[in-house]
Amino acid sequence: MPCLHSPRVLGRAIGALAALVVGTGVPTSRASAQGPQPQTDGEVVAITGGTVYPVSGPRIENGTVLIRAGRIVAVGRDVAIPAGARRIDATGKWVTPGLVNAATQLGVVEVGAVPETRDVSARGRDAIAAAFTVWDGLNPASVHLASARNDGVTTVGVIPAGGLVAGQAAMVDLVAGTATDMVRRAPVAMVATMTPPGGGGDGIPASRGELQVRLRELLADVRAYRQNRAAYERNASRTLAASRADLEALVPVLDGRLPMLVEADRASDIDAALRLAREYGIRLIVGGGAEAWQVADRLRAAGVPVLTGAMNSIPASFASLGSRQENVALLRRAGVAVVVIGNAGGGEETFNVRNVRYEAGNAVAYGASWDDALRAVTLTPAEVFGVADRIGSLAPGKDANVVVWSGDPFEFRTTADEVLIRGRSVREPSRQDLLMERYRRLPGAGYRQPE
Repeated sequence: MPCLHSPRVLGRAIGALAALVVGTGVPTSRASAQGPQPQTDGEVVAITGGTVYPVSGPRIENGTVLIRAGRIVAVGRDVAIPAGARRIDATGKWVTPGLVNAATQLGVVEVGAVPETRDVSARGRDAIAAAFTVWDGLNPASVHLASARNDGVTTVGVIPAGGLVAGQAAMVDLVAGTATDMVRRAPVAMVATMTPPGGGGDGIPASRGELQVRLRELLADVRAYRQNRAAYERNASRTLAASRADLEALVPVLDGRLPMLVEADRASDIDAALRLAREYGIRLIVGGGAEAWQVADRLRAAGVPVLTGAMNSIPASFASLGSRQENVALLRRAGVAVVVIGNAGGGEETFNVRNVRYEAGNAVAYGASWDDALRAVTLTPAEVFGVADRIGSLAPGKDANVVVWSGDPFEFRTTADEVLIRGRSVREPSRQDLLMERYRRLPGAGYRQPE
């Protein structure tokens, strides 16, 4: 998961040259929280002959997915295909919903080591930036978008970073267009941390006890503000721990309308987050969760989902000494809802967003079922972030975010042969593709090195 209290910069140089070639785009209008509509030109598309994995239902051999005007209208074996429909032959291939990578900085970080290309964090007051809406900085011209969608990722969570409360996250479809076109739903979560940085940083307390005191103080002040806004407006209340905008942004969290995504790797930090959620009636989501398997029963009992990866078992800090690659399998075995995200530390939140399918494959290698892994990168993130009525599975009425794979999507050599987002084919050469083609045949091919 992207580090919420200390954003990563190491390794971003891999994408620096490519990113600098492309100009940045700045959205000029705030995206609707209701999300965009699919295409309305009435095109009918039939994906035929493949093995269809709806996720919400059993596998369908020799199945058909019928799409009209950007939405799925039928899924099954004996689907009547209207005359004039555009056919996509998926014979011998696998058909799944588009993948969802729920924890990225795609479109808000171009080159991690170049500050002017980072729109992922806000200063806030005393490390509290609850009013920060990360999607307002979304760059629809980001060089990283094409490589993600070309490998089957059709929707991402864009998550802010930094501070005690980093701000609000959004779910974004990787369509071409403006930021308003891309944002599916916003906000979908308030992002905070339960993990203090070593020695302090970003205004976050250096000790766990002080951090928890600060969070409790903040939530208590939000409760006081919610109960007596009039006194606050008359300047007749005591000084509160955050600005008016931040207090207002946190009211939906206390009302239970907006979940709080809390970064916590250590089992004791996760337990502290569970106590905080019980105390204030918060809908909790755990992000990172390296040691979540140790408190799996408590997470299941509280109905708290976990965002975690399966690629890396090497502890990144003393807070994750209990990391293990069986984490996903153990959590699922205990009945916890799991969303698979990246944890390998190799730019999975920016230029390697597409690697989420390998994280899912690794989860299978370490004990998770294949069906659970597919659900963890499709329907479960859609459910956790409130967009399952539109994406995450192949079912009539849902938007046509669909991928046709050459084989098992979790295998390294498998390719995404066709990617549709809201019913439109979106595949185009990525910057990596263009550079690879450019240097496939180096200048001076006939040159012979002198003896």
